[in-house]
Amino acid sequence: MVGYKNNSARIGPAPMPLQSDMAEAIDSIMRGAPPLALFTTMARDRRLFFKFFNSGLLDRGHLTIRQREIVIDRVTASCGAEYEWGVHVAVYAQKAGLTEVQVASLVTGGGDDACWDDADRVLIRLCDALQETCAIDDDLWSALTANNSDEAILELIMLAGTYRTVSYLVYGLRLPPDAATRRSPA
Repeated sequence: MVGYKNNSARIGPAPMPLQSDMAEAIDSIMRGAPPLALFTTMARDRRLFFKFFNSGLLDRGHLTIRQREIVIDRVTASCGAEYEWGVHVAVYAQKAGLTEVQVASLVTGGGDDACWDDADRVLIRLCDALQETCAIDDDLWSALTANNSDEAILELIMLAGTYRTVSYLVYGLRLPPDAATRRSPA
């Protein structure tokens, strides 16, 4: 994973206290934990904050938590977005049933690593294809449709795109990792 040379963000967080509706939105996700720098930075602009928050795909949709986290972790690792990768690994890896070997594989390995089953491999292939070409070839599409509904496939593609956007934000802003996040094994 690519890192940046300093630990200072290019744009600072919004002044505190935040407007009540933004603070409530953050609290609903953080559940008493300190807000993430990404959230408080986005809170500088009310319109952008709510567009960002309303586009989230962390709810109970068509994917399992494991599917969701494999996609998020692979995309953010591929983008070099250690900040967001670290947030998700720290909070969700265990809940998603990801082993330490699998977490490392999402950063430094690939879908062919022995730690993955066939369903997981397809998700990693999807992320890699979208990162490399923004396309899904017919063989990969067939593999996706074998175990996923059309709605789940739509959500997988949207999730990968959403976390590419999040990666652009955290990497472009050079947000330093929050205290409770994991650091990349790379």
